[in-house]
Amino acid sequence: MGCGSCGCGLERDQPVGCRNNGLCQTGGCNKLNTFNWLSDLPVPDSQQSFDIVEVTFKKGSRKDFYRNSKKLDLLTGDTVVVESATGKDIGQVSLSGELVRLQLSRKKLKENSDNIKQVIRKASDSDLEQLKRSRGKEVATMISARTIARDLNLDMKIGDVEYQGDGRKATFFYTAEDRVDFRELIKKFASEFKVKIEMRQIGARQESARIGGIGDCGRELCCSTWLTDFKSVSTNVARYQNLAINQAKLSGQCGRLKCCLNYELDTYLDAIKDFPEQADVLQTEAGDAKLLKTDIFKRKMIYMYNNGSKHYALDIEQVNSILEMNKKGKKPTELSAFIVEQEDEDIEFAEVVGQISLSSLEKTSRRRKKRKNRRRKR
Repeated sequence: MGCGSCGCGLERDQPVGCRNNGLCQTGGCNKLNTFNWLSDLPVPDSQQSFDIVEVTFKKGSRKDFYRNSKKLDLLTGDTVVVESATGKDIGQVSLSGELVRLQLSRKKLKENSDNIKQVIRKASDSDLEQLKRSRGKEVATMISARTIARDLNLDMKIGDVEYQGDGRKATFFYTAEDRVDFRELIKKFASEFKVKIEMRQIGARQESARIGGIGDCGRELCCSTWLTDFKSVSTNVARYQNLAINQAKLSGQCGRLKCCLNYELDTYLDAIKDFPEQADVLQTEAGDAKLLKTDIFKRKMIYMYNNGSKHYALDIEQVNSILEMNKKGKKPTELSAFIVEQEDEDIEFAEVVGQISLSSLEKTSRRRKKRKNRRRKR
């Protein structure tokens, strides 16, 4: 990486960064950030600054709100020590100021809630060293935890481990299809790792968000970079967009339908409002024509006769007129009468066949070779 604001050390007088692809939790890089557009605006003297800040923890996948009752001068990117249910935790301020008030209302949290814990102080060098030691044990702990779970024949998958900032507590994130009785597992973990154990079940989408990866589009996964809310995605979303129901292509790395299928859904829903309903069959004197597919943005509906092979692309207005005729008991002669064939414009095409001979091409290639040979001799 090598961003100059990262405080992860120097190597040959060059910043080495955290090698976390811009997702450093100890320097100036952040993930799942909310950009503060109001940071440059002065706060009126009559208005006190908001005393609640948003703090993000490991990989940015966990955020919480803390009260700055000590009136510390906190800015986005500052590392702070905060209260925890079992001691102290260390995180990074991801949002401060009036935008936190909007985030609280978005999360439906009250400003005067007693559940909002306190910011203790800014993190010191010893706190950062303790955090680094705790983070360094997470990979080895996860490997050992998976081995213990496999020995106990538990149908579960441990996807990630997160140590608390002071190292007194470890949270194990796991996925499982059914309910898991992990009482014996917690005893094994407690005796093995000598910390307080918390088991937290997450879904497949949350697991992909914590692990990260590259999507089919060639970019990092949305869930691991900026997406915070996971909305349900159904196969109807693909049908509205005329996508083939192919599970392999529509599924993400989590094994569920891709979240990006929802991005353009509103545009498609607005576009199909003008399409007529119950237009699967059009009655004509030549026979019944069935709807094959719809081209939403070209506003076309494509039909084909039962015993035919030719496709007829009709506008929405034409389909509506045929439906009105069918309601009155009338039938048009055939669908081809509604298709306006565009006359080909008189375009003069130049005859170039035979104008270029192969001998002329060979001559030019020989000249180029001679020039190259002369340059080499020089």
